[in-house]
Amino acid sequence: MSTSTTENGVGVAGTLSGEKTYKKTTSSALKGAIQLGIGYTVGNLTSKPDRDVLMQDFYVVESVFLPSEGSNLTPAHHYPDFRFKTYAPLAFRYFRELFGIKPDDYLYSICNEPLIELSNPGASGSLFYLTSDDEFIIKTVQHKEAEFLQKLLPGYYMNLNQNPRTLLPKFYGLYCVQSGGINIRLVVMNNVLPRSVKMHYKYDLKGSTYKRRASRKEREKSTPTYKDLDFLQDMHEGLYFDAETYNALMKTLQRDCRVLESFKIMDYSLLLGVHILDQSPKERDGENAQATGDVKRPGAQKVLYSTAMESIQGGGKSGEAVTTDDTMGGIPAKTHKDEKLLIFLGIIDILQSYRLMKKLEHSWKALVYDGDSVSVHRPGFYANRFLKFMSTRVFKKIHAIRCSPSKRARNSIPALKSSSQEILSSQSEERTDDRKERLIAARSLASLDGQVFGSYHRPDLVPPPALHEASSMATTISSSSLYSNEHYLPGKAGESYREMMASSSTFTLEDSAICLTSEQSTLDIDKDDGSVLDVYL
Repeated sequence: MSTSTTENGVGVAGTLSGEKTYKKTTSSALKGAIQLGIGYTVGNLTSKPDRDVLMQDFYVVESVFLPSEGSNLTPAHHYPDFRFKTYAPLAFRYFRELFGIKPDDYLYSICNEPLIELSNPGASGSLFYLTSDDEFIIKTVQHKEAEFLQKLLPGYYMNLNQNPRTLLPKFYGLYCVQSGGINIRLVVMNNVLPRSVKMHYKYDLKGSTYKRRASRKEREKSTPTYKDLDFLQDMHEGLYFDAETYNALMKTLQRDCRVLESFKIMDYSLLLGVHILDQSPKERDGENAQATGDVKRPGAQKVLYSTAMESIQGGGKSGEAVTTDDTMGGIPAKTHKDEKLLIFLGIIDILQSYRLMKKLEHSWKALVYDGDSVSVHRPGFYANRFLKFMSTRVFKKIHAIRCSPSKRARNSIPALKSSSQEILSSQSEERTDDRKERLIAARSLASLDGQVFGSYHRPDLVPPPALHEASSMATTISSSSLYSNEHYLPGKAGESYREMMASSSTFTLEDSAICLTSEQSTLDIDKDDGSVLDVYL
């Protein structure tokens, strides 16, 4: 006996022994057929010579029958008879080579160890299998999704050639298992969330708010996958990255969304895993022990551009990967409380085209709810809303804090200019009067040398005083000469002379102001005034 349920038109059942069935096929039989079929088709592909991928290669379908008793080409097995189909084998071989996956490593990862069945993280009703080395995910897909991927392959090929560093799913193979009149289609992809790193939080984010909260059944799981509203509630401040990482991440997301929009793809999600580094040593030791136990193959290959950090890095050679044992390919981030995190992410569920059913679904939901908040939307609007949500609510940039200016900065030319301008503006009123008096005194010495100095019986024969005495003597003589002029020039002559001196001093002051620049300090001004007095003396 068995119990069965239906999700999205796909029958998912469970036997009394607890084993899942998919389309009346037990999970163990499906895993065995996957390993046998991929082992045969990849091994058979090695005999074909390497060549460029042609357009017709995207539409080739190879088929092989594997009876339980075996044949001249296939081994015997204890599963029901089945037929195994491989779609576009040469094209997918090119994709695997592009990411540095050798045929032997591909076979070893999938066929050497039993596949690990994962709990269904979404409502699609698909089964998920993980390879023991954490490299590949095998997912069951519906007929429409597999058909759409076939049509997508030429454009997907062009996009990967232009930029292999992407957060889009990396497809390594498309297969179909036929048994008892039932077709089970499978796709092999990269694994976004490694098991060797504990994910303290997992989110499936679309940028939508309509019914985007994890169900009660999902929350009861040991590792639930939360949704948009849960993220806004749990991490309302978002995740913070340094400026360079944030810019690289958003640039990658924008480029990937443009590609999806060009293919009229929508309803995709961002799978986000959050690992908290600030944890107790006891918990960390337990994770390290688990990670050590999971690695069964020494020196296992690392798929190129497969980690989150590699996917958002700029252009460079494959040998420039920064993945280390400490980060496991995660992207360093922080919370608003300065907690250190590792972020693992990737775009998933891209095999949803905006076809007639999606258009009808959106039209019906838009009548009942806000059309801009539902997840099903036209591709252009969906991409813009997705990017806006990620760039403003999920990912944020750490802004550099302005430090106090250093000593060197304070002594720089702009700083000296601003400081000298402040000094000049604050002391302009005080120095205007003082400089006016000095310049009047200096002008009086030059213009009245015949009248005033003549009464002193040729003062040019007197020995010159010291430099510091000359300045003081000039001030004394100039002030006495002004007094003498005012005393000995009576009436209108004295008034006209004072007006002449005022005008000449004003002219001299304007000339000095023109020659003075903002770069001169207060000390320079004093020196200039002093030098003028020395020259006139």
